[in-house]
Amino acid sequence: MNFLANPLLSPTLGNSALTSMMDPFGFGRAALSYWRDSVERNVLYWDVMRERGNQYLAHMEQTKPNVLGFDTEVLMDGRTLPNPTNYELLRVLPKGDTVTDPSKRPFVVVDPRAGHGPGIGGFKPDSELGVALKAGHPCYFIGFLPFPEPGQTVEDVVEAEIAFLRHVIELHPETTEKPMVVGNCQAGWQIMMAAALEPDVFGPILIAGAPLSYWAGEHGKAPMRYTGGMVGGSWITALTSDMGNGLFDGAWLVQNFERLNPANTYWKKQYHLYANIDTETSRYLEFERWWGGHVVLGGEEIQYIVDNLFVGNRLSTAQLVTRDGRRIDLRNVRSPVVVFCSRGDDITPPPQALGWIRDLYEGEEDIIANDQTIIYCLHDTTGHLGIFVSGSVSRKEHSEFTANMDYIDVMPPGLYETTISHASERADAELIERDYLLEFNPRNFEELDRDVMHKPEDDRRFATVARISEINLGLYRIYMQPWLQAVMTPEAARWIRRMHPIRLGYKLLSDRNPLSVPLPVMADYVRKHREPVGQDNVFKAFETMASDQIVASLNAWRDFRDSSTERLFMDIYGQPLLQAAVGLYGDAHVHRRRPGAEPEHRRFIQHQQDELRKQITQGGPHAAVMRAVIYVLGGAPATDERNFKRLRASRAKLEPSSSLSEFKRLVREQFFILKLDREQALSTLPVLLEGEDNAAIDGHLEHLEHVFSASGELTAHAAERFEQVKALFGQARPALPATADSLEAEPDTKPQVKPENKSEAKAEVVTDTDTEGATTQEAKPSAASSAPAAAAKKPATRSANARRGTSRKR
Repeated sequence: MNFLANPLLSPTLGNSALTSMMDPFGFGRAALSYWRDSVERNVLYWDVMRERGNQYLAHMEQTKPNVLGFDTEVLMDGRTLPNPTNYELLRVLPKGDTVTDPSKRPFVVVDPRAGHGPGIGGFKPDSELGVALKAGHPCYFIGFLPFPEPGQTVEDVVEAEIAFLRHVIELHPETTEKPMVVGNCQAGWQIMMAAALEPDVFGPILIAGAPLSYWAGEHGKAPMRYTGGMVGGSWITALTSDMGNGLFDGAWLVQNFERLNPANTYWKKQYHLYANIDTETSRYLEFERWWGGHVVLGGEEIQYIVDNLFVGNRLSTAQLVTRDGRRIDLRNVRSPVVVFCSRGDDITPPPQALGWIRDLYEGEEDIIANDQTIIYCLHDTTGHLGIFVSGSVSRKEHSEFTANMDYIDVMPPGLYETTISHASERADAELIERDYLLEFNPRNFEELDRDVMHKPEDDRRFATVARISEINLGLYRIYMQPWLQAVMTPEAARWIRRMHPIRLGYKLLSDRNPLSVPLPVMADYVRKHREPVGQDNVFKAFETMASDQIVASLNAWRDFRDSSTERLFMDIYGQPLLQAAVGLYGDAHVHRRRPGAEPEHRRFIQHQQDELRKQITQGGPHAAVMRAVIYVLGGAPATDERNFKRLRASRAKLEPSSSLSEFKRLVREQFFILKLDREQALSTLPVLLEGEDNAAIDGHLEHLEHVFSASGELTAHAAERFEQVKALFGQARPALPATADSLEAEPDTKPQVKPENKSEAKAEVVTDTDTEGATTQEAKPSAASSAPAAAAKKPATRSANARRGTSRKR
């Protein structure tokens, strides 16, 4: 018997007429259709929950669970290293017709270990790994096992990642380019620590949704930064680890993430599955396989993270020191750093992703002085997971980062923001090779502060939290920890983990529950006789309205909770008396002192500048041409991949056999020289070209024209600079040799060397309008630049005098 049969919906003619007479407006038929549809959706929904529970149990029983969508092979096991860790290096095998080129730059993705299992970076074809594989790059993945090794520390993990990268470099002796490394979320700050300790093993670094400045945030948003203060510091972390017998259950971290958005956790995500049960099942189960794959962290690891990062914020101020005495200073990172974050991310908002730049440096000039290239990209809407999971983000942002990694690697030092525009929206679409154009716009700290929104008074509050955390942790370790560690056993800790509410939610709705036995039979029957209701059903519309009201109510509760928490935090930790009681006296400068303000750092910068001044007149024609390229291209308000085409054309001409790293050194050296003293750098161009004949100089100018035309016409400002370069190159041309008639006509006195034209003896002042409309005076050096020209003519004069002397002897 069909328990869902509806006699009023029978298609017979008699029933149809009777139904129309008894239900002229169709409300009854709509109600019965909706009733049947809702019953069917309920059966299917609970069957999906049963499948989710079975999937969770099967996933957790695996020795090395991950959710990678690609086949892999293990290359290195971190458990075999001198300091064992539960990390491993995997080679990602391309699918189907995809072919990788071993000569291309390797691509390494490091997955976050923040409660969930590994694999989110290669979750599906349109992912970070998928994009790199399609581009032909050899790809590698650094993942981890569910349980840590005994005694494993954060420093051990960092050293393991360095060892993995060294092995990747060894696997590709045919390329000199270092691997591009992608760190998602928690893995972002981890690879930044590794790059600060061993900068030589890293190529360009992309950190996606990675928090590095934990005190930063906008009022009214980023409520997670107040958590440490509201629980009294990191003692609660030590308590949780002790309850786990030295292990910290990652399910607690996942629970914190879920509480950020109660509407999505308790209703929206589940209702979306219920309302679209016929189409969303596979996507839902695929995501839950990762979201429910909880892992365990070592107690020492999580305590280090909370004390030094979440509460102490010591990474972005260079206060971390390794056990062997090495300071972890992010200014030591020599690779370009791309920071990818989103305004829609409530776990790692832009201030926490970008605040480390302001913590470390006094301004963009300080970044340039440190020879660092920092690029940031702000997405407007995507959430935290969307940064490294969303297919649309992968096809757009990650595809552009991958395609431009070589350009990013040779970009001059500085602070840049990227913007991505669709090629079809631009007038110069025919010059763009792909669907999108990635542009790099120079930024200053005033523009950066619009996203970081730094507030010194907040620093004092969080510094107070850090001091109170140290006090409370010390009290806990003296009075509570010994007792708890004495009574806690491995079996008790395992039982507590199994009874965690999140874990129970998966286990209770699985085949292990006897009440779920009839679900697969009922679900199979419903699928065979499914009659979904249309969206125009009035009761389905009422259901959608009710769901929206529930979401709005939960969001209102969330906003009230977050605003109350923020207000309470600000009131408690903003009290001068409390700040004075913990030793701050209302001043947190010891916690926020910029490393760049140290005297030894300033001496280092001065030494670097002195060395650069010695190189202004060195390098020969190659340096002159590259200096000219950088100067002319620097006249544009923004740069993009088309400028890389120009640089690539210049490399093919100047340094055809050089590696990208050597070419990068040449580009950066000439950039710094122009930045240090532009007038002298330009005036010495003729000096660099000394000894070149007219044909060689003409060849250099032709090469420059070829480079600048590689991707369209120059802007008016850049074209003006090119004309200036042509004039300077012209000053290096050798003097015309004297003829025999002119030698006989000359008197027997030392000739007066005169410039060939007035432009060599007279300074020309060119108005240089920068990108912000300010006007500066840029002098084309005459005295300094005519001196090399005169020097170039002196040998010809001496040779003429020598010839006259010879004729007299005859």
